Amino acid sequence: MPRSRIFILATCMIVASVVSGLKVSRLKVAQEKLLTMISPALYASAIVKKNIDQWFHERMTLQQLEEANEKLLLENKKLIAENLVLHDAQKKNNQLRRVLAYQEESAFQLMPATIIARDNFTWWNSVKIDRGSRDGIAPDMAVITESGLVGKIGIVTPIVSTIILITDENCHVAAKIEGTVEQGICNGLRIPTGELQLNFLNKLANLQNGQKVYTAGVSGGIFPSGIAIGTVKNFQLRELDGQAIIEPTVDFNDLEHVFVVVGGK
Repeated sequence: MPRSRIFILATCMIVASVVSGLKVSRLKVAQEKLLTMISPALYASAIVKKNIDQWFHERMTLQQLEEANEKLLLENKKLIAENLVLHDAQKKNNQLRRVLAYQEESAFQLMPATIIARDNFTWWNSVKIDRGSRDGIAPDMAVITESGLVGKIGIVTPIVSTIILITDENCHVAAKIEGTVEQGICNGLRIPTGELQLNFLNKLANLQNGQKVYTAGVSGGIFPSGIAIGTVKNFQLRELDGQAIIEPTVDFNDLEHVFVVVGGK
């Protein structure tokens, strides 16, 4: 190849290399300028994206905490309900144990019965039990619990009977006061409150609050002697006699199981 052609070719290659270098340099400068221009926007975009991601993360964490808290509240309510059920079952179990123990130790022949109906309009007057004439129940039989006197049998059918409660005004019980010779007639108040009144007491009777009242067991009476009726709550003088207000020993608001005294052992 002639030397002139070689020279020309070499020259062209050198020029192309210089031009190429210049283009790369200019492109690099242009890229740097462009990056410099858009870098604030890129930085701001990155910050915004970071904040958004953090907000979503915190939002999910808050939601998870609320869900966990709600779950714990539900579990707590469930445990409270279960505890109430267990407490009620334990209470009923203890009550039944006392009832059975009283039946075995009692000096009377007792027929157990369960309260099956109670009318709000006659709450302090009467209840119905699941025993009747086919079980040996008869009118005017005394009804008691392990706590004390409940009342007496009223109407009797073959399978259901009515108890006239001592909180009824028409249920009269001969009563005596512990530690004294005082006796009177105990019955419910005309306006029922759950308390009893003991009338025909001596005006000079020095009765104290808390003294116990028992059945007197008069001859030919319905109620055996010595059954707890209640305690003296108040004593007041009237024109002709003294009167005591008695708090019953039986909780008539929580009455479920009773005994009918069908005879002596």
